Amino acid sequence: MCKKQLADWGIDYFDLYIVHFPISLKYVDPKDRYPPGFTYDGKNVVPGKASIQETWTAMESLVGKKLAKSIGISNFNGQLIMDLLRYAKIVPATLQVEHHPYLTQEGLVKLAQDHGMAVTAYSSFGPQSFLELDMQRAKDTPLLFDNQTVKSIADKHKKTPAQVLLRWATQRNIAVIPKSNNQNRLAQNLDVTSFDLDADELKEISALNKNLRFNDPLNVSNFISPKIEYGCRSC
Repeated sequence: MCKKQLADWGIDYFDLYIVHFPISLKYVDPKDRYPPGFTYDGKNVVPGKASIQETWTAMESLVGKKLAKSIGISNFNGQLIMDLLRYAKIVPATLQVEHHPYLTQEGLVKLAQDHGMAVTAYSSFGPQSFLELDMQRAKDTPLLFDNQTVKSIADKHKKTPAQVLLRWATQRNIAVIPKSNNQNRLAQNLDVTSFDLDADELKEISALNKNLRFNDPLNVSNFISPKIEYGCRSC
């Protein structure tokens, strides 16, 4: 599959290749449907039998074959990371997780960073990232852009709430991967290292934590919904 994806992109190797979810799904032959998404037949999620150890061993082989320079994981919790570290010959280069002020995951972030993994945040704007998926949980959650704490800090620094949310992450050594089709917002998203939040501001934003997860496999409708961005993360 890695070789097929490399051929599709017309490149020789991936800089970073990631296990998207720590969930085994029944294999779908690319001749039948590609990319398959989360479903086996376009409708049903059918579990597979591969263990995380088998998957990670296969990932490590890609490095040995020079098909990937670095390999990483996404959506792993602390317990799964500790298990993986027992047998990994190559420690994951990165951990990519949902991360925003409503879901700070401070213990998980520290665990990964303590083991030399770079942490990458997706959905840095919280519910805003899931409105396009028509997710009811996101609709029912106050937008972080409208949060008074975030807005007041943004006003103080003469920045947008989005820039403050991204800086809150990057200042804590967490990489961010926001997406936008708007040229002005793209420029704003890149301009998140020209200012610093003070320690109290970082704490105020972190205090908004609700342990509120939107990308939850147990939320079946969300789990099986097609998401183009996931294809990018898997590469």
